[in-house]
Amino acid sequence: QVQLVESGGGLVQPGGSLRLSCAASGSIFSISDMGWYRQAPGKQRELVAGISSGGSTNYADSVKGRFTISRDNAKNTVYLQMNSLKPEDTAVYYCNAWITIATMVSQNYWGQGTQVTVSS
Repeated sequence: QVQLVESGGGLVQPGGSLRLSCAASGSIFSISDMGWYRQAPGKQRELVAGISSGGSTNYADSVKGRFTISRDNAKNTVYLQMNSLKPEDTAVYYCNAWITIATMVSQNYWGQGTQVTVSS
């Protein structure tokens, strides 16, 4: 059984910063791509940032230059550093990962989501 557990969400003022973390646990053999998605009320879930096992990254245009994704492979953890936050960044943020478990089966996993609210 594999779990992705997110932390670090909360309420922050415009211009502020937050750091999200997502730790994978369970019978993990390897993790390839990891990423962060978000879903605002009434909108579709969208990719915010992704990172490969080798460290290659990609970002949504709306967060380029403000958000940074990173990972610690030894800890099976992915991070999202969010700076210069705007009200339009308000959403539930979800962690996502492609994980190969001990039986060599690869599946896509989602975290439970963490709320980020940017408001004065």
